[in-house]
Amino acid sequence: MSTKQFAKKLTRFALFASMTVALAPGQDKPNFVFILSDDQGWSQLSFAMDPEVRDAASSYLVTPNMARLAQRGMRFTSGYSPAPLCTPTRRSIFCGMTPARQRGTEFKSEFDWSGRLTLPEALRRADPSYRTAHFGKFGSEMGASPEEVGFDQSDGWTTNRTGGMPTPFEERGRSVVKDDPKLAFAITDRAVSFIESHRGRHPFYVQISHYATHLQVQSRQESLEMFEAKGTPDRAVTHAFAGMLFDLDESIGRLLDALERLGIDDSTYVIFMADNGGRGTIPGATDSLSAPNRPLNGAKHTLYEGGVRVPFLVAGPGVEPNSVSHVPVTGYDLLPTLYDLAGGLEPLPAEVDGGSFRNVLENEGKGRVERGFGGLVFHRPLHRAFPASAIRLGDFKLLLKYASPRQPAGKQLFDLSSDLGERNDLSAEMPEKTAELERLLLEYLKSVGANMPAR
Repeated sequence: MSTKQFAKKLTRFALFASMTVALAPGQDKPNFVFILSDDQGWSQLSFAMDPEVRDAASSYLVTPNMARLAQRGMRFTSGYSPAPLCTPTRRSIFCGMTPARQRGTEFKSEFDWSGRLTLPEALRRADPSYRTAHFGKFGSEMGASPEEVGFDQSDGWTTNRTGGMPTPFEERGRSVVKDDPKLAFAITDRAVSFIESHRGRHPFYVQISHYATHLQVQSRQESLEMFEAKGTPDRAVTHAFAGMLFDLDESIGRLLDALERLGIDDSTYVIFMADNGGRGTIPGATDSLSAPNRPLNGAKHTLYEGGVRVPFLVAGPGVEPNSVSHVPVTGYDLLPTLYDLAGGLEPLPAEVDGGSFRNVLENEGKGRVERGFGGLVFHRPLHRAFPASAIRLGDFKLLLKYASPRQPAGKQLFDLSSDLGERNDLSAEMPEKTAELERLLLEYLKSVGANMPAR
């Protein structure tokens, strides 16, 4: 053991000794820190979410603390947001169910929160001593406040405008310089204060929902200058966008540092994901450069991989450092997974679509997620330009397009194991597989009473 390692262990022992007399019931339970970024693409990282995929990392963007988290834990190469836009994804994470169950318009749901089991309440069901908090972007038209969702502490009902998005659309793409871009450091500091106040007293769940990298683009002056000095980006992003992502990454570093300083990094799960895929265009970016989400097809708002496949990292007790899992997981799996890790034993409500991936975390990324419905379902039938539904089952993904003024109805089948960029439509070559997935998808949508487009 090196001198540095010995010193770290000694510090942890001292911290443990200093708090043993104050330990409360439930302190054998793990803590959870969930970091949710906004509009961050799967390949908008300085390291590859999938080490085997060419172009899955950027040589221009700089995200050392996201890489640090990946090295500490497991990266899920097939991690998905529940929806290709923010609000339905956030509702889905809170209640462990697909957006297809939420009904309503694109943002405003008919979802009735009363009597629903939410993620904070699931943790308290596992152990009443859990304390929960939410800092940062909550979401527009959520249908319930953070307190009604079950959080003990929060920033209130916040939206993109709280994080600095002007109302006129033409203003949103303008880059501005700020000392605390997108409030990334302020919301992290509040999360650290919450953690400090509960360490040794209660196990906790804290969610940091960042406003970055959603428009408007904000960065610190020194971050902007850093990327201006780097020259031309390797994809269609701007110097300011790269600076904003770097500032977001630094706020994550502050959080990881705090967990180590407090001696609870070994007893705390840290989960990181994005609420949907990256934007297809970054205002001010050079059009001649390759797409921001390369090598994925599509972007935010669509059900192609670029709209729903996102960075997805988990570190914590029992998770093999620097491990990789190809098992598909999604945001609505978090409620059952954290409930499982917290020791929850009672069966979850049948309307919870997600499944626990605890066995995958504890088995070096291998295994499967048991859900009530076998595949991953994505549903956005009311988009005015590209209404669609999709299902992923194993390596196959079916995209079912509904007719709109901008697209005809149609079906596309992809084998994601060999065609991550969704360039080769197999629906004509594999009609039986196409029909099987379409049947499963439509049966699920009917079973949950999902909204469907007018035919």
